[in-house]
Amino acid sequence: MSAFFDAPLIARAAALLDLARAAGLKIATAESCTGGLLAALLTEIPGSSAVVERGFVVYSNEAKQDMLGVPGGTLAAHGAVSAQTAAALAQGALAHSRADVCVSITGVAGPGGGSPDKPVGLVHFASARRGEEVRPLEMRFGDIGRAQVRRRALETALDLLEARIAQR
Repeated sequence: MSAFFDAPLIARAAALLDLARAAGLKIATAESCTGGLLAALLTEIPGSSAVVERGFVVYSNEAKQDMLGVPGGTLAAHGAVSAQTAAALAQGALAHSRADVCVSITGVAGPGGGSPDKPVGLVHFASARRGEEVRPLEMRFGDIGRAQVRRRALETALDLLEARIAQR
């Protein structure tokens, strides 16, 4: 078992990588509130370099703009935690990589930083596959603690990647 991730997460990540390998697809990640945990989880699996193309950790708004081309207007109008920013992150991850599929994650993990409009536990995702429309997803995990918000975000991101690879 991994020193960082538990057996169920490792098993899910390994199955996802097998699915991508069988489909001949490469994966990229664009992460804000998870700070690279998804890329770390995927690369915990031996042989992951055959499938994981790259991961972007874009915690600051400047990083979102500089590394993935998120428009400043999107951030100004909607904020970092929004469906629009998640979509722009996913589009940017495909544009700045050789990946075929990607997922983006941006949210409020807490314990602070929430607001009435964007409470702790709100996480926006977007999944993308080259040549197809970006699919946004909003999840409200609640104020369940920083670690659990990030854990649930990892689980959701794995679901989204699996669906894009399997074309569901």
